[in-house]
Amino acid sequence: MSDLEFQNRLLAMFTVEAGEHAAAIAAGLVSLQRAGPADERAGIIEILIREAHSLKGAARAVGSKEIEGVCQSLESVLAALKRRPSSSSPQLYDVLHRAGDLLYSLAAREGQGDARKLPVAEVVHSLEGLLKDEPAQESETPQVPRREVSLTSGQETVRVATSKLDSVLRQAEELLTTRLAVGRQAAELKELHRQLSSWKKNWTRNPALGTLGRALESIIAETEDIARKAERNQQSLSATVARLQEDMRRVLLQPFSTILDVIPKLIRDLSRDQGKEVDLLIRGSEIEIDKRILEEMKDPLIHLVRNCIDHGVETLEERGRKGKQPRGRILISSSPIDGSKVEILVEDDGAGIDCARVRAAALRMGILSREQAEKLNAEESMPFIFHSGLSTAAMITDVSGRGLGLAIVQEKVGKLGGRMSVENRPGGGTVFRIVLPLALATLRGVIVQAGGQLYAFPAAGVERVVQVDRDEVRTVENREAVRLGGQALALVRLRDVLETPGPAPAAELTGKLPAVVLHSAGRRIVFLVDQIIDEQEVLVKNLGSQLRRVRNLAGATLLGTGKTVPVLNIPDLILSAQRLSASGLKPAAQVEEKPASPKSVLLVEDSITSRMLLKSILENAGYEVSLAVDGIDAITRLRSGSYDLVVSDVQMPRMNGFDLTAKIRLDKKLGETPVVLVTALESREDRERGIEVGANAYIVKSSFDQSNLLEVIGRLL
Repeated sequence: MSDLEFQNRLLAMFTVEAGEHAAAIAAGLVSLQRAGPADERAGIIEILIREAHSLKGAARAVGSKEIEGVCQSLESVLAALKRRPSSSSPQLYDVLHRAGDLLYSLAAREGQGDARKLPVAEVVHSLEGLLKDEPAQESETPQVPRREVSLTSGQETVRVATSKLDSVLRQAEELLTTRLAVGRQAAELKELHRQLSSWKKNWTRNPALGTLGRALESIIAETEDIARKAERNQQSLSATVARLQEDMRRVLLQPFSTILDVIPKLIRDLSRDQGKEVDLLIRGSEIEIDKRILEEMKDPLIHLVRNCIDHGVETLEERGRKGKQPRGRILISSSPIDGSKVEILVEDDGAGIDCARVRAAALRMGILSREQAEKLNAEESMPFIFHSGLSTAAMITDVSGRGLGLAIVQEKVGKLGGRMSVENRPGGGTVFRIVLPLALATLRGVIVQAGGQLYAFPAAGVERVVQVDRDEVRTVENREAVRLGGQALALVRLRDVLETPGPAPAAELTGKLPAVVLHSAGRRIVFLVDQIIDEQEVLVKNLGSQLRRVRNLAGATLLGTGKTVPVLNIPDLILSAQRLSASGLKPAAQVEEKPASPKSVLLVEDSITSRMLLKSILENAGYEVSLAVDGIDAITRLRSGSYDLVVSDVQMPRMNGFDLTAKIRLDKKLGETPVVLVTALESREDRERGIEVGANAYIVKSSFDQSNLLEVIGRLL
């Protein structure tokens, strides 16, 4: 191995190790800030010192001067804090958390050559500033090694790239298809032997076929022997494949805690920005789940936690008025179900979901008619929170308001073969409940036929299989429905939802209709199919990068017959079924296509550079743009012209963006015009003022992205 190859391998191992140390430091700092007695704080500080010291040593070994320097300064501050564990201040933790964030960023960028873009010198200077009142001392070398996994004698561990393990697991899972095919062939040989034995009984009655009969006996005996061996081999292969798959799954099992490292800091930062105080409680962090599922669930979990803080937990003042404890609470827990599934709960003790606001948002988006909205009760309104683009937030910010978070969570859960529901406690909080398989690739599937094609439903989303009596189908508001279990459920045909042609089966005209009841996020719909084929274990394969996201499809599987069968995405199917039912209320013949005229935007910005940049972005997106240099100029133009939306800076001469927005809201003619504030002011107080004056969106220039701006404008128009 060349020196360069060795250095690259060493650097790759260091990147993984550095990420682990940085995550441990970030979590430890959050724990330290919330710790109570001095003894508890001293213990946490000791762990942090060890993590920083170990990371410093590893960084020195690979020549990472930036990480080594930050760790050295951080270690000195922690050593000083250890001598005075009771001393703390918001400024102290701000600097410590910033150092932790920097270490995480440096670890992620190690070897990429762009570490110079990070504020290393600035953070080191801030850390050294904390030591001005404390003589700098070399932190003592920890006498206790960093946390290790306890192993029994004789066991050894080795660090292996997860990509290699993934490859081995995929190959082991591919054997499932072979196992099914071999089982199918063994069954076919057994059936062939039965048929030959049946023919023999008829032929032996004819003396003229004596010679042929003896030849047939020889063939039957040989066929029986082959069928017996095939069955024995099939049983042996099945047992071996099952053991291999189980062992490989165990290799890739990781504790739930591996995706929780970022959550404490996320809660700290978000709650602080919004003037809230939130405690985090975690249960079941030791539950082991397939690594691939954990990786897919990391972002959805962050979405749910952000949702709990932004929409759920109230501010200190609100909680005081309601007689609640000042500090809010978020619970994240995991627990096994039936040995093959895991239930993940994300719960808060906030205000709960305002179902009236959900219905109002659905009405504004055109998802519901006014008559439909008035008929919905609280429980029936809940599923709409998962509709993409629907939000009850008063204003769009970089944290929330786009209505995408819960839609993304539901889509990800459905893709993993799981299901999701929500429990609302008005005034007392919200519980999001997610049920997922412990292992990703294989799942139980219900095989059905519809429109001449076979499909597989993930069994986790199938409530039950039923036979619907044709005479029990009713039409309610131009939609077919059937009563099951005392509740009227919408009824659709799978072939109609998937738009697959084919004649209706004879049973649909008279008699019993085979159907499956699907459920997702509190919604239940009955899907008529032509035939229920089987329920079996299936290996789900993705559709490749070219077909990464196909509506209604989660992947494909190969049956024992060698036939490829689509695996359906149940949340997608339910949404598609709802759209199909709703379209019956407005026949296509009544809809006239009219060319859409471009929307007009008034851009208010005093900086000529920013004004020209934003004007170019908006015009390239197809909007007609008019310009105003400040709030006074904007009000004059608004009263003399007609505009669909206003994009405004905040800090401007004569009249700022806040005052401009307030004047627009007070004007009877202009009051409903959407206003988007684009500004460098990013404090919580400024955002709250934006809400108070009636802005629809608040975009901070420090995190400005033109696609973000265009997305917000598109939603408001």
